[in-house]
Amino acid sequence: MRPFVAAASGLVLAVLLVLAITAFGAPEGTTSPKPLLTTAPPAPGK
Repeated sequence: MRPFVAAASGLVLAVLLVLAITAFGAPEGTTSPKPLLTTAPPAPGK
């Protein structure tokens, strides 16, 4: 019975944590207008 109680209390805590995080909403701010420029590494032997 104890494993079930531990699992249930862990699940409740996880759900409460998610609800608390979503209650605060997204942080204020803007995203960068510049795209992330990445390049692929050169192929071996070229």
